[in-house]
Amino acid sequence: MDPTKAPDFKPPQPNEELQPPPDPKHTIPKSGPIVPYVLADYNSSIDAPFNLDIYKTLSSRKKTANSSNRMDHIPLNTSDFQPLSRDVSSEEESEGQSNGIDSKLQNATTTNNLGVLKSQIADLEEVPHTIVRQARTIEDYEFPVHRLTKKLQDPEKLPLIIVACGSFSPITYLHLRMFEMALDDINEQTRFEVVGGYFSPVSDNYQKRGLAPAYHRVRMCELACERTSSWLMVDAWESLQSSYTRTAKVLDHFNHEINIKRRGISTVDGQKMGVKIMLLAGGDLIESMGEPHVWADSDLHHILGNYGCLIVERTGSDVRSFLLSHDIMYEHRRNILIIKQLIYNDISSTKVRLFIRRGMSVQYLLPNSVIRYIQEYNLYINQSEPVKQVLDSKE
Repeated sequence: MDPTKAPDFKPPQPNEELQPPPDPKHTIPKSGPIVPYVLADYNSSIDAPFNLDIYKTLSSRKKTANSSNRMDHIPLNTSDFQPLSRDVSSEEESEGQSNGIDSKLQNATTTNNLGVLKSQIADLEEVPHTIVRQARTIEDYEFPVHRLTKKLQDPEKLPLIIVACGSFSPITYLHLRMFEMALDDINEQTRFEVVGGYFSPVSDNYQKRGLAPAYHRVRMCELACERTSSWLMVDAWESLQSSYTRTAKVLDHFNHEINIKRRGISTVDGQKMGVKIMLLAGGDLIESMGEPHVWADSDLHHILGNYGCLIVERTGSDVRSFLLSHDIMYEHRRNILIIKQLIYNDISSTKVRLFIRRGMSVQYLLPNSVIRYIQEYNLYINQSEPVKQVLDSKE
C-alpha cells in the first residue's frame, strides 16, 4: 500500500538514519531466490521452462542430504515459540481429513480436457458452514487456516504462501485472477509449491477517498473467495489495526503466524519446514516504490530481500525497465518474479465505484455475491472522488 496515505506519514529526510523493521531476520525462512531470474542471467530467458539440474549447477547453494539441515533456521524448542493459537490443536485433531489444497490436489484431474483442476472448482451456491467469519475486533481475531495446506505434496519443492495487500474496495475479478496467474507462473517456472493465498485488506486509517468501511471490504473479499475459489483466504488482521500498518509489518505478521506459531508446514517425511512468504502486487504499486519520499529504503530491503515479490504487469507499464533502473529492486532481482498477463485484464476498483455511482452495470466485473452485497448495503452510491483520482487510478 502507498505509505503516503498513512495519517502520520513523514517523508524520509536526506540525512535520516532509517531503522529496519524490528522483527529479527532469523525468524524468516532462508530459502534461496526464486528462479528463473528476472533479468536474463547466464543468457537464460525469463520465460524458459525451469530446469532444476541447471539451477543446481548455477546456484551456490548446496542442497544437503540431511533434511534437518534445511530447517535449522526454524526454532525447534518449545521455549522458542509463543503460545499456539486456539486453532492449532484442532488442526492436529483433524489431520487426515479432506481439507485445503493438499487433499484436493490428490484428486486433481482435468475437466472436459480444458486443463481445469478439481482443486480450482468451488461450490458457487453454498458457503461452507464450517468457515469462521473474520472477526470485527482484534480481541476476537483468529488467523484463518481452513484452506492452508498442512503437508507438502512434492518432496522436491519448497512451500510458498502468496499475500496481496490492498484496499479491495471492492474486490474485482482482476484481484482474483492475479492469484491464478501467479499460481500458473510459480508452478511452471519455479521450485516452489503454493500452499496458500491470502487477501489482506487495509484498515480504515488508510486515507484514500472511496474506501468502504473495513468490515464491509473484508466481508466482500470473504464472499469472493468462498464462492469463486477453493484455496484463497482473507485475513482481517491488518484491517483491525488502530493505525496504518506498513506492508513490511503485514508480511512480518504472516511470517509470525505461519512460521513462528505453527512452525511452518510438514514435509513429505513428516518434519517441519519454514514457508516462504511473497507479496503479490500490480505493476502500478511497484512503480510507486520509485517515487521519492514514499517508501523507506529499509522497508524495501525488508520486503524484497527477506520475502520477495510477485509483480503482475499492467497495461502500459514496463516493469522490467523499471526494475533495471531501480537500485534496490535490481539488488534483489533474484527474489522478484514478473508475471506477464497473457490475456490483459485492467478492471479497476475505482472505475467500478464510478459505474455504481452513475447507475451503470458492473455485471461480470465482480463476483455476483459481491454485487449483491454492495446492493444490500448501498455501498459507493453517495460517495464522490476527485476526478484526477478516477482518471489516473489503476487500482
